[in-house]
Amino acid sequence: MSEHWPHGALLVLGASEEQIALYQEARRRGIPTIAVDVRPDAPALPFADAALKISTRNTGAIADALGDARPAGIVGGASDAALASWHALGLRYGTPYVYPRGALAAGDKAAFHAIATSCGITGYGWTASDEPDKVVAEATRLRFPLVIKPADGSGSKGVTRVARSEDLHAAIAHARSYSTAQKTVIAEEFIQGRPLAVEVFMRDGRALMTCIKDKDFVGQTFVVRRLRTAQLAPAAHHQLEATVERLCRALGIANGPANFDVVLGADGQPQVIEANARLGGDGVPRLLAAYGVDVVRALIALALGEPFGDHLTPTRAAHAALELIGSPHATEGELITWEGVADARSIPGITDIELYAKPGDLVRPHDQSGHKIGLLVAAGPSGADALTALDTASALLRPVIRPKGES
Repeated sequence: MSEHWPHGALLVLGASEEQIALYQEARRRGIPTIAVDVRPDAPALPFADAALKISTRNTGAIADALGDARPAGIVGGASDAALASWHALGLRYGTPYVYPRGALAAGDKAAFHAIATSCGITGYGWTASDEPDKVVAEATRLRFPLVIKPADGSGSKGVTRVARSEDLHAAIAHARSYSTAQKTVIAEEFIQGRPLAVEVFMRDGRALMTCIKDKDFVGQTFVVRRLRTAQLAPAAHHQLEATVERLCRALGIANGPANFDVVLGADGQPQVIEANARLGGDGVPRLLAAYGVDVVRALIALALGEPFGDHLTPTRAAHAALELIGSPHATEGELITWEGVADARSIPGITDIELYAKPGDLVRPHDQSGHKIGLLVAAGPSGADALTALDTASALLRPVIRPKGES
């Protein structure tokens, strides 16, 4: 029996720092939550009313543990691992919103390239295979530099930029080590240009909300360090919105969130690199909330079968910027303390500071998205105002980390 599970609960697939906002919003509304995460120390677990210590990929085990309990709705955050379970469990329980099966193709970068091609969205070379030698043979025919990554990866894990064919074998082995199941590797021609992230929330097959953001990276990696609302000509904004709407419809996303990595080339043409058929990671919901767009509230409303459009209209400052905080060291270390937190919070324009690591925690190099230890968010009437506030607060807030091996 399942009397111990909260009645009318929202089942939340995942309990990483990216999902904290989902639990907070459910609690604000008085909706009990059941968290699903195999990690006993997952950061969002303290915000849940109950928890299943089960992998979000293990659909059968989740259903068995729930017994005859029927969730009122199911949501997931910035994690690809839970998407297949989100679809299957939604069908099983007949929830108001069922994650679309077609959207699962976005988790396979090779399949997504094929979908983009079918939509007439092409422009650069790529190849993919689960046979390393085949990837090498095909990749040598492409234009270098190349980006090598696992076809089913996320969070910048296992991604390498390769300038010479001699380095392909090592990059492919590295990518395969981060593949969760397929061991398929994709090699893509590296696109020079302006990196953008496009966040959309669809309603009835149209983008009800579109936010386009500029991206800055950590050093020469593909790990995001900063996001800020992009200033584009109206025609460029419209072209990008129309492109991602077309892709969402091809993925079967009539309602709900998706985000796309795009590079705007020197010729002004956008090249879509990959898609995530879910809420954006790297604190994107916090950035959107800074100017009054609440995709978390919208997603929970969608999951419960409620109207969600009112949450997607900007109500405050027109621009926002976000900085992800990571360790400045190239080796693991221990967080000793945070300095300047109160001073950073006091800066006009700062809307949010989240610290994911506490003193005594192990801190890893910021070489993948999951290794961030905090974030800062700022908003303002212009992009320059938001960036000024972010720069000022960033200079004040500092993690003090003792590298491993030092006394």
